[in-house]
Amino acid sequence: MAKTKTVYVCNECGSDAPKWSGQCPECGAWNTMSEFKVSGDKKKSASGYAGTQTAKIQHIKDIKLSEIPRIHTGMEEFDRVLGGGLVPGSVILIGGDPGVGKSSILLQVMCYLSQSLTALYVTGEESAEQVAMRAQRMDLPCDKLELLTATEVETICNLAEQAKPKVMVIDSIQTMYLQDLTSAAGGVSQVRESAARLTRYAKETHTAVLLVGHVTKTGEVAGPRVLEHIVDAVVYLEGSDNRFRVMRAVKNRFGAVNELGVFAMTDKGMREVKNPSAIFLSRSEEAAPGSVVMIVWEGSRPLLVELQALVDENQFGQPRRLAVGYDQYRLNLLLAVLHRHAGVFLGGQDVFVNVVGGIKVVETSADLPLILAMLSSFKNKTLPQDLIAFGEVGLSGEIRPVANGQERLYEAVKHGFKRAIVPAANVVKGGIPGLEIIGVKKISEALQYL
Repeated sequence: MAKTKTVYVCNECGSDAPKWSGQCPECGAWNTMSEFKVSGDKKKSASGYAGTQTAKIQHIKDIKLSEIPRIHTGMEEFDRVLGGGLVPGSVILIGGDPGVGKSSILLQVMCYLSQSLTALYVTGEESAEQVAMRAQRMDLPCDKLELLTATEVETICNLAEQAKPKVMVIDSIQTMYLQDLTSAAGGVSQVRESAARLTRYAKETHTAVLLVGHVTKTGEVAGPRVLEHIVDAVVYLEGSDNRFRVMRAVKNRFGAVNELGVFAMTDKGMREVKNPSAIFLSRSEEAAPGSVVMIVWEGSRPLLVELQALVDENQFGQPRRLAVGYDQYRLNLLLAVLHRHAGVFLGGQDVFVNVVGGIKVVETSADLPLILAMLSSFKNKTLPQDLIAFGEVGLSGEIRPVANGQERLYEAVKHGFKRAIVPAANVVKGGIPGLEIIGVKKISEALQYL
């Protein structure tokens, strides 16, 4: 019988130590060390995430590259986030809050793929009857989809080697376990080693594997941080507080990480939203102070999003600054720039900022629209409904250009906007029919036009 030893693994970075300590010696996180036992049998040791290929040194120019066809999921928004579709042999981790629709969208994808190739859906949380009931309720073509209810990883891999699926879903990775490990399913060691074993299977058999991951109260995938390093892509499904869902990738070895996919949750499952700007521009007919439309660039396409600001006199002594969907530190920076270079002091005012639709704006093109929205609310003056703006604001009050300015302006014309305040360097030569473009170099120029 193989001997076992006790080690302590950090939930954040995945490093192990022979004894427990309050702080991880590698990443410095506190209270993240968990105990688990490992087998001392060297014959069963893993050979790495990439499989058991023969190790040899070779020149990279000698490697023959054959074009690997992408597997289209049947949803253009999903394919967009993945970088064009599923890559054979890739491992994708999909996380999200409970009830956000992870299992529903994957069941839809698998039913679609099963019509043209072998697809295997492995469920460790629900019974086969529950999955079948969901598929029937959503009116999915599931007659060719193969289903497996199991949680032991070696059993799953052995059965999968017989079925030889091209795509396999594991729902969820927190319910999987290896018999060699004594810890319970969902623990640090079980999640890490189960993901490593499934990754080796994917690389060896060129099977695309999608792992469903639970998230913690902080919004991160539960389990060791090394789990996100093992997989090829990490995708989050957000927006359980409304009927719309936003999918974004935070890691992708086969495409861009700033792509955005938008879905609508219906009684028949997820439905793609072909024109997301129409959702984020659901403005009221009567214009209100503090509202402006901006154009943000998400991956390979522009999105028109409404930005709202509320500036109100403080009644409690300490002014409050709250931003939803926007960086609060950058909000404080823009307030200082507004005071220094525009002469508008909001130090005694409460400032609240909201990006409509649950979008998180991370690029700097929202600086100029935010300043316009805050001034509109502060002066109680309504901005024109047909006005759109974008631009980065520097610390000296200058308006800096942003990437893809021309594409943003053409997107504004498609949605009926007539005026645009943009950086002077983003002004299109020759203009755009039907759009008045106002190029500004300083904050003062933008305020003077308004």
